[in-house]
Parts: sequence; structure tokens; C-alpha cells
Amino acid sequence: MTAKPASAAARATVYGYPRQGQNRELKKAVEGYWKGRVTADALRETAAGLRRSHWRQLADAGIHEVPTGDFSYYDHVLDTSVMVGTVPARHREAVDADALDGYFAMARGTQDVAPLEMTKWFDTNYHYLVPELGPDTVFSADSTQQVAELEEALALGHTPRPVIVGPLTYLLLAKPAPGVAADFEPLTLLDRLLPVYADVLADLHAAGAEWVQLDEPALVQDRTPAELNAAARAYRELGTVTDRPKLLVASYFDRLGDALKVLAASPVEGLALDFTDSAAANLDDLAAVGGLPGKRLVAGVVDGRNIWINDYQKSLATLGTLLGLAGRVDVAASCSLLHVPLDATAERDIDPQIRRWLAFARQKTTEIATLARGLSQGTDTIAAELAANRADLASRAGSPFTHDPAVRARTAAVTDADGRRSPSYPVRSAAQRAHLGLPVLPTTTIGSFPQTDELRVARAALRAGRIDATGYEERIKDEIREVISFQEKTGVDVLVHGEPERNDMVQYFAEQLTGYVATRHGWVQSYGTRYVRPPVLAGDISRPEPMTVRWTTYAQAQTSRPVKGMLTGPVTMLAWSFVRDDQPLGDTARQVALALRDEVNDLEAAGTSVIQVDEPALRETLPLRAADHAAYLAWATESFRLTTSGVRPDTQIHTHMCYAEFGDVVRAIDDLDADVISLEAARSHMQVADELAAHGYPREAGPGVWDIHSPRIPSSDEAAALLRKGLDAIPAERLWVNPDCGLKTRGWPETRASLENLVIAAREVRAELTADNG
Repeated sequence: MTAKPASAAARATVYGYPRQGQNRELKKAVEGYWKGRVTADALRETAAGLRRSHWRQLADAGIHEVPTGDFSYYDHVLDTSVMVGTVPARHREAVDADALDGYFAMARGTQDVAPLEMTKWFDTNYHYLVPELGPDTVFSADSTQQVAELEEALALGHTPRPVIVGPLTYLLLAKPAPGVAADFEPLTLLDRLLPVYADVLADLHAAGAEWVQLDEPALVQDRTPAELNAAARAYRELGTVTDRPKLLVASYFDRLGDALKVLAASPVEGLALDFTDSAAANLDDLAAVGGLPGKRLVAGVVDGRNIWINDYQKSLATLGTLLGLAGRVDVAASCSLLHVPLDATAERDIDPQIRRWLAFARQKTTEIATLARGLSQGTDTIAAELAANRADLASRAGSPFTHDPAVRARTAAVTDADGRRSPSYPVRSAAQRAHLGLPVLPTTTIGSFPQTDELRVARAALRAGRIDATGYEERIKDEIREVISFQEKTGVDVLVHGEPERNDMVQYFAEQLTGYVATRHGWVQSYGTRYVRPPVLAGDISRPEPMTVRWTTYAQAQTSRPVKGMLTGPVTMLAWSFVRDDQPLGDTARQVALALRDEVNDLEAAGTSVIQVDEPALRETLPLRAADHAAYLAWATESFRLTTSGVRPDTQIHTHMCYAEFGDVVRAIDDLDADVISLEAARSHMQVADELAAHGYPREAGPGVWDIHSPRIPSSDEAAALLRKGLDAIPAERLWVNPDCGLKTRGWPETRASLENLVIAAREVRAELTADNG
């Protein structure tokens, strides 16, 4: 059947676009500025050039309305803090002296001043800088960036729509500033914040904005009646401001639920909703509230978070239903395209058949424009695109790459007993203490050591054929010996080999597992200038041969101290990949767990006594709605235990998590049944130690005493103070001393100094404990 065209031409739009550029030009310019090799003017020109390029790419693809204000040197939530004037007192001097340097000081800290806390943006791997607020916070409007980018786009002939983090989401993501009572609720500041948003809207209106998008993803989470009332009040007030553009309130990542009725009844002119599988309930909910008569609906039918091609027929069916539920319907991705790589056509190393299944940001803009054309002009106008889409979907569904009978048979044979370790933790703990002979407050690191320029050059030379495998391996051996020697001299108790052979904690394993596809240019921003290349989990997973045993055993041969085997856990292997969407996540996790279980068992057989299986994504992947938590945590914790439950009692299993709200998953952390967990704690001032204590966590834990995402070197006194704070919550016999996270992003000078201070702090506090006990 031929679909009839919409009564009004549907517009194509996006909420945001990848910032980095095709060759990560932004990363190079910002890091060059930090090192003094790039001037501030040159950095600004690079940024302006990238914005021009992005808008041109969008317009050329058929996007009718381009976003502005989504570009950032570091983080869009930090940009919002600048916009509303919430610069922490400790950073005001730096900001007043130089706005750009002060901005980066808030993001990264300095040797003398700590940065803002950093945590995950909802259930993504993007990290934002947490606003610090208190009862004395004074807001003030600074729309300089937002107006400047709007005017840039207008001057180039585009139809721009500024995008701003909404006031509810901004306050709900904020935390009490240092020194403010922990029970302070930033949402109580809403009435002070709304006039500032009104001022910003007025500035944008005066500069020529027809529409402004206010992002409110926090409203897709479970919200109390008081929070929903606050949302109603906020958009009633902003909606009745006379001197403003039209308002488009955007939500994404999940269904709006009760907040949909609130926003639909508000005087804003439009809503943007997610209609992908994770938020499919929005369709029925929208019909239940009577739709949006007379208002604009931006329908997110193209998945903005994953890289699989869109199902055109399915999306057109959804769009056709929505035509009767709003005054006009426009087409978009489900969220900002910040979360996907830039261009799939650059991936020349991927099998062409598999590349047909992939849609990165540029391909998604084409999909959006195609759907908008089909909705506006009828499906006859996109007949060729529909036929090609059907063929590509069928190619994926029928490919032997996606279905391995042996893997499926092994997964189906898993029993409950396979995911339970025996004996109980107290028995294992006694065996491990006897076997390892570690001191009280044992010191360790999380795994990686600095990835030096020499290592990167050697890796690139191997890929280019300038050195052979033997020469490369000698370079890796040299690095491992140096890392082991340094740790021994410093006095670290449980060592790591430093992971010099690894390009990324997920990609390294993905390249050695069947069913994964690695990209060469698929960079995605994780935080600031840190970009990752998530591999594509496209088929059934198995492990053809050992992945880490050789280098771990080589490192162990260099020392009599225990060296940890280092693996990335199954949940993180899924979360930090673009995971297949054609089977339940729990099934995929079980496949990965079985492959990793083989590696754990081989490490133990090779003499490794301590094995760390990192799961930093456990909290990140937690569904945004509480009703969905139990099902997720069941398969997530089971897959970890399936990975680790095949070892002897005296083999110590560690795990690691970082930069998340751990209190939300503390029961699940317990259910992992790891012997030791290390967690980020320095930026959050040991909050996680209190959360573990409140839960009654019975195992060993290492809340971090060194914030490795800041270039500053913590003194031994600072590390000791954090350690003493940790001892207030966790008994000495169960407390470890470690950094927050791996050291890959740090340089050797700061790594040496910081680890030496960490060991000095541990020794100092050990001595205090001995004196107290004496």
C-alpha cells in the first residue's frame, strides 16, 4: 500500500551532532591548547570551523533545522553551568582571570584546586560535570555562547534551533556543593533559576531564534509528585513568558510516563519524544493523553544511540500513526547523535556486507531526511530507498555471522550452579589471606599505566608494517619490565603489568573474540578530550584462543609479588560496544561471559592468583525506570558470576567500577560475589564507602584516594586523609588503597609522584593502626 503524504511537509532535524570532527580535530586542538602549542584564538577558529562543517553536512543531507549550542569544548552540562552563572567559589578566581582557562579548571582541576565531580549522563558512557549548588547559590544569565553560535548559523543561511539543558534536568543532576548539607535538594532553587532561563530565552529571541529546544531527559526517570509539580510550574512559567522563541521540550532514552501529561498540558509549543524500542510506550501514552492538538511533535524514530540501520517500514508506520496525534509531525533521531561515530563509509576494513547494516551519524541524517520525505510526499518518492533498506535488513537477519549453532548450544546448557561460586566468601577470604600474605591496607592500581607516545608510535608502526611483530613485542616487554620494576621500588603490594599491549579495555578483547567487528574511525566522546572506539557486537561470541595469559605470565615472571590478571567484564563489554539489537541483552551477555570464563580459568591454570574483572558499566546500564531494574540486574550479575565462578577458593577475584552513582546498585555489587571491589571515590569524597557500610557490604573494598581524571598530584597527606575517612566506614582488614581508575590517560611524571604518595599514605595509616592497637 502506498502511504499518503502528510498534510504539512515534515521537517527533518537532529538534537545534536558529534563534536570531534572526522579526524578528532577538536581533541587535538584542545589538548594542544593545554600544552601551550595552540593559542586560544586558534582553538576558537578550529571550533568554529567544525561547527560550520557540521551544519553544512546536516544541510547537505536534507536536515531542515540544525542544532546550535550542542557544541562544547568539554561538556554541555558544564556549559549550562557557565550559562546560569554557577561557577564554584574555588574556581572563580581562575574564571575571572581567563574565562577559557577557568572553564578547563572546572573540568580538570589544577594542582591547587579540585575539579567538579564527573559522572555518567543517564545510562550512556558519556560523562558530564556535576553542578555544585547550595542554598546560597546565586544564578545569573550569560547567554554569550548560545547567542554566538545561533548568529553563526544564521549568517551561514541555516535554520537553527538552539539546544539547552532544561532547568529541571539541570537541577536534578546537580549535587550539594562541598560544605553544604548532604540532604540539600537543588530542585528547591527552581524559582531562582527560571528567571535566568527566561533571560536566556529573551536573548536568543532577540538574536533571531524561532525555536529553542530545552532538553529534559531527567523526566523519563521515576519522578515524585513534587518533582512533577515542579515541572508543571517551570513550563507554565516559561511558556507564559512573552518575549521568547517557541519552546520545544525534548526527552529521550526512555518513556516519559507521568511527565508526558504534565508537558502536554503546558503552554509550550512542541514536544520531542523518543519512539525507538526502549521508549515505544510513548506512542500509547501520547494517545492516552489526547495527543498534542495544535502543537509540534518531533518524533525520534531513528535510534540515536546505536549504529544499526533503521527499519524504514516500521518507522513509517509509527510516523503515520503519530500524524493523527499532533498538529504537525517532524522526524528526528531519538537523541543527540553525540553518542554514535561520524561516518560508516570511512570503515574500509569492515566487510562490505556488514557495513551495509551500519548507520553512523551521517547515515542517520540521511535516514531521517528520507523518512521525512516519505512522510511528506508519500512512499512512492522513496521506493528505491525502501527496497534497498529491505534488502539490507534481510542480509543481516540471514547472515551466518550472526548465528553460531555451537555458541548457542553452549549457552543453552548453562545451569544455575555454573553461576555460583563455592565455598562461601568467609572461607575463600581465609584461603586467600593465607595464600597471598598481604599486609593490612594493601596497595594496588586498577590496571592500566600511561600509554606513552612511544607505545602509540610502536602500535602505529606495527599496523603500517614499519616494524615486525618481534620488534613490537620487544617494546611491550620493555614496558612491562619498567612498570613492574617501578611498582616494586615504590612498594605497591599487588602489581599489574600496565596493559601496554592494549588499545582500549573493550576493543582489545573484541578484536580477539568472534562475533565482534572493530572500527578504525568510529570515535565517540566519553568525556572531555577522551574518545573511544566502541566495537560492534554483531554476531554470536566465542573465544578462539587465550587473550591475556601470555603477557600476564610474562609480568609475573619478573616479580615474586602477585600480578593481577586484567579482564573486562561481560556487562561492560556490552555497554561499551554497539550491541546487537536482534536478541535479548541477557542472551548476549551470557555468550560473552562464557568466553571470558575460559580466559579466567586459563589465567588461573597459568599461576595467576589475583584476577580482576572490571565492570564499570554495571551502574551505567541500569535502566532509567525502577520497574525495569530487577530484570536487568538479574542477568547482569549472573553474567559476572558466570565469568568468575570456575576458580579455586584461594584465587582472589577483584572487580572495578568508576564514575557512577553506586548507591543505586549496592545490592547488585554484593550479588556479584567478588572478593574485592575497587571504586571511584576521590571526587565524591568517599561517599561510596558510606554507601557500602550502610548496606552492610561484607567483602573487601578499595574506594579510590587519587582522582586520575585530573592532572593534579594528590599529596600523601591528602591521600591519607581520604584513607582515614574510608576507615570510618570500612574496617582496616577489608580496606584496600588504590587510585580511582586506570592510569592510561595520565603521564609518567604525575603517575610516579602520585603512586609514591599513595604508598606513603598507606604506610602512614598502617603505622597509626599499629600504634592504636599497641
